Amino acid sequence: GLSEHGFNTACITKLFPTRSHTVAAQGGINAALGNMSEDDWRWHMYDTVKGSDWLGDQDAIQYMCREAPKAVIELEHYGLPFSRTDDGKIYQRAFGGQSLNFGKGGQAYRCACAADRTGHALLHTLYGQAMKHNTQFFVEYFALDLLMDDEGACQGVIALNMEDGTLHRFSAKSTILATG
Repeated sequence: GLSEHGFNTACITKLFPTRSHTVAAQGGINAALGNMSEDDWRWHMYDTVKGSDWLGDQDAIQYMCREAPKAVIELEHYGLPFSRTDDGKIYQRAFGGQSLNFGKGGQAYRCACAADRTGHALLHTLYGQAMKHNTQFFVEYFALDLLMDDEGACQGVIALNMEDGTLHRFSAKSTILATG
């Protein structure tokens, strides 16, 4: 994350970070690791574009699918307890809409998981990393508006402290919106 690389990082959140609905996510993280059979990020991209009825942003989908294996390995290095094969590789299971060879090669096993608690494991792993690198959390704050300059660049956020009703200005050189 950003704080790991020395950036002063704040997280504005309506709930305590480990209380979000992410803990209920059971599925997993699709990435063409090829641990169960041959796989390719382009096949993953094909499935994702097809699954979006060709309405998804294909540049964003390409980036996501190409980078997904690296992201899974990064999460593994952070300590996410992925399920494992007998030989120690990250186990990958079949999930709907996954295929091999651009839909011509049968079922892909692309979904990396932590048993049926992937969301819980992911959330706690990332929260632990954020704490390790001194991310500041503003809990029970609600982002109301982005602060934009005259050129249209985002300069921060206006947020409501839900506990006492006060407004707070968060100035930032970079703002990342991470929503459910």
